[in-house]
Amino acid sequence: MDEPRLNLIELTVSELSASLKRTIEDAFDRVRVRGELGNVKYHSSGHVYLDLKDDKACLAGVIWRTTASRIKLKLEAGLEVVVTGRVTTYPGQSKYQIVIDTLEPAGLGALMALVEERKRKLAAEGLFDPSRKQLLPFLPSTIGVITSPTGAVIRDILHRLHDRFPRHVLVWPVKVQGEGSAEQVAAAIRGFNALGGRIPRPDLLIVARGGGSLEDLWSFNEEIVVRAAAESMIPLISAVGHETDVTLIDFAADVRAPTPTAAAEMAVPVRAELLVRIDSLVRRSISGWQRSQDARRTELRAAARALPSADELLALARQRLDHAAARLPRALIANTQIDRVKFSQIAGRATPRLLGALVERRRERLDTLQRRLATALKTYRDTRMVGIARHRDRLHVFAERAQRAIENLLDNRDLRLERAGQLLTAFSYRGVLERGFALVRGLDGTPLRRAAAVEAGRRLDIEFADGRVRAAAEGAPALSPVVPPRPRRRRRPGPDEGQGSLF
Repeated sequence: MDEPRLNLIELTVSELSASLKRTIEDAFDRVRVRGELGNVKYHSSGHVYLDLKDDKACLAGVIWRTTASRIKLKLEAGLEVVVTGRVTTYPGQSKYQIVIDTLEPAGLGALMALVEERKRKLAAEGLFDPSRKQLLPFLPSTIGVITSPTGAVIRDILHRLHDRFPRHVLVWPVKVQGEGSAEQVAAAIRGFNALGGRIPRPDLLIVARGGGSLEDLWSFNEEIVVRAAAESMIPLISAVGHETDVTLIDFAADVRAPTPTAAAEMAVPVRAELLVRIDSLVRRSISGWQRSQDARRTELRAAARALPSADELLALARQRLDHAAARLPRALIANTQIDRVKFSQIAGRATPRLLGALVERRRERLDTLQRRLATALKTYRDTRMVGIARHRDRLHVFAERAQRAIENLLDNRDLRLERAGQLLTAFSYRGVLERGFALVRGLDGTPLRRAAAVEAGRRLDIEFADGRVRAAAEGAPALSPVVPPRPRRRRRPGPDEGQGSLF
């Protein structure tokens, strides 16, 4: 009895996937979804792959490169967003995903929550610790400014510095908003810290930007900018936004300025005020010096009146000098008489026989020392010769061993090369051609292993053992039935075969 046939169309996997793709894209051509970002990945091609999830489900999403370049927000896991796009399928992994056209935060509350979470994380690492803050220099010789070169901020800073105290200013132009701005600001801070040589290293840094919304100032909440500010060895002033705008770089900077103009005022003092103060200090210093000199002059006059005269001071010294001059001739005569007596006693003891004995003892001692020196030199020379001979013998032994090792190594390498050549020859298809077979290829060099792959009229390249020939296929190939290999019968072991008895 024939089996009943089902009235279903047989589809391929690709056809079914394409049908599902059309159905889903027609039903969800334009959707708006709210959820939390997760598993955000920025691909090297510029595309962004992410997950959009809530407490019950997860939806894969993709942002193409052209759309990702228009998104000014740095996407991170945990950020709540609202996206608009179309739902489609990805047949390669049998899943559905949303292709995002627009993305925006789900209100300022989500961004503020992300800022607070990042603030707690960085504060736990000690980046906001007051002990890390550096004091600003009183009068920096060079000031580095990191800001946009086209905005009004740089003009305000330069104008304010010129009014208060003109200083040498180095400007590092960066983007202060949008994609890549955070990386540029962090690179500028680290670049200023690495300066030296022909370009002077600044004594003070100012990171400045005008006011704006939370999204516009988001680059200064990025972790890379905060870490660069905390690592800066140059004192840094944060002047981002207006007085009410607070970003994370304000906590990592050494000083926060409410506006860029206020940062310029913090950087340098007022030159006119300094000149007035210096004039006042100079006048006070001169007046104090004059009063001090008058007081010392008065003290000197009083001390001069109390001092004795020169004759009174030198009278006693003159008397001692007169007594010493009177005793000096007698002392010289007595000293000469004592030295004459000592010389006479020494001359009586120094006889020629005594001097000769002393010279003879010194000569014998000199001969003894010469003999000992000659013996020591001969012993040292013999020891050195024996050591040199011993090292020469060891060197010969090492040379012979090295020569034998090199010969053995070369023999092993020759043997391995010969075996590899034999193995290559054994596995080469040219050995098969030598036995009378031929290798059939297409004109593109592709080997043809089945007759079914050859169409009528196809040009062929046939390689024999002694050369190649060109040929053309005529007619349809005659296919021979494929005979499956006969299974080999397993011989049953006899009564005396197999594993015997151990007993």
